[in-house]
Amino acid sequence: MKNQEAYLNKAAMYDLLGNYYKYSHPDLHVLYYRKHLKYMRKAMEVGRADRERENQPSYIRFLHAVPDVSNVDIYINANRVLKNVAFKDISDYLTLPAGKYHIDIYPAASSVTTIISKKITVEPGKVYTFAAVGSRNKLQLLSYPHDPVVPNGETKIKFIHLSPDAPAVDIAVKKGDVIFPNTSYKEATDYLALTPMTVNLEARVAGSSNIVLNLPNMKLQPNKTYTIIALGMASGKPELDALLLEG
Repeated sequence: MKNQEAYLNKAAMYDLLGNYYKYSHPDLHVLYYRKHLKYMRKAMEVGRADRERENQPSYIRFLHAVPDVSNVDIYINANRVLKNVAFKDISDYLTLPAGKYHIDIYPAASSVTTIISKKITVEPGKVYTFAAVGSRNKLQLLSYPHDPVVPNGETKIKFIHLSPDAPAVDIAVKKGDVIFPNTSYKEATDYLALTPMTVNLEARVAGSSNIVLNLPNMKLQPNKTYTIIALGMASGKPELDALLLEG
């Protein structure tokens, strides 16, 4: 919208100049009138692109990442959209028009008292994972946006730390270099672009060589994006684990 406003301002300026020179300098009149038309076309193109973008749907999925909460049902605007979601379950993407929504999460087969109730906003054309995180007495619904665009033939990956009792970690190539340093609980890294490969990774206590979780055989295919999510308990049950998700 800002670009469109800038183009319209330029178009108006050149229109004034064209009219100013209309009788005294016909050549300048024609020059400025052409510039006026040029920036009017640019403004219309930007406006059309903005309208198309605003009409694009959004895509959201839900992850149950609360280790001490049993299965749940998930409602959007009072309509149940997911049933009996277990810990570590990730839903398929749901397609929604951009806008504001109310999310309610209940214990499975119950709609009496919510365990999470939150208003969310989804933007047009965006892709999100909404993760229920925390522990039974302190629950949150967090939003993690994804960028599905990847250069042709390449791949990319990021990491999200969702283990409530685990320390900050480094994600590293097994016996090798750190690729995602010092990621704390609830934090997400930026994407890292890679050549498609199968790679063995490990999670270490940040700044140390102490391995807390092995992440073997991470198969990263071309033209796809991935997210590694650590969840579970570093001390206790269910044990610390990791998911490799597309997106």
